[in-house]
Amino acid sequence: MRKSIATFIALSVTICILLSLSFTTDETVNLGKYSTAGLELNYTVSPDEDIKDNVLASNDVNKTFSPYLGKSFVGFKEAVGFKESGGDYFTVNTLGYLGKYQFGKGTLKLLGINNPKKFLNNPELQERAFIANAERNKWVLRRDIKNFVGKRINGILVTESGILAAAHLAGPGSVKKYLRSYGLDNFEDSYGTNVAYYMKKFSGYDTSSLKPNKKAKAI
Repeated sequence: MRKSIATFIALSVTICILLSLSFTTDETVNLGKYSTAGLELNYTVSPDEDIKDNVLASNDVNKTFSPYLGKSFVGFKEAVGFKESGGDYFTVNTLGYLGKYQFGKGTLKLLGINNPKKFLNNPELQERAFIANAERNKWVLRRDIKNFVGKRINGILVTESGILAAAHLAGPGSVKKYLRSYGLDNFEDSYGTNVAYYMKKFSGYDTSSLKPNKKAKAI
């Protein structure tokens, strides 16, 4: 009997060892093939209950947090939208400019949008309109981008993103006049914001993903 028990115990230990070896691997996981390329990292989240209970002070629990977008294109787009409207898709200003990026009805028509009400209630269309307008402006200003980027005008370093932001504010024609007059012709909108201010505020963002497109449309 004792011999049978000893044999059973030895057999059990042998099986455990063999199973352990069968699940052992020397392979290393290659993380190089994983990437966030193509993901839209544009979101806002609220802290969950655990964070609220364990980390945040009681007067901070209603705050929201956004990922750091830096000088990326999404950062550029969101910065312009915040400056124009505080990021509000559904706002109309006192001059009738619409949405997050404050488009005028004339510009919307150039982009193929003939229904301002539909535009105002469609955030996705507003995002497409921003990109289409920037691509159109990049085509109109392509020579000025080539000739002036890297130079300083009124002490402000000229960058492509600054040019495109100023074109969104004032139109590409006003930006051409500003650049070619070396800052003497500095268009100012009805609220007192001028081309030079946008050139400086939106300097240095990555707008390389925008392709010059004379016929860019949002629809």
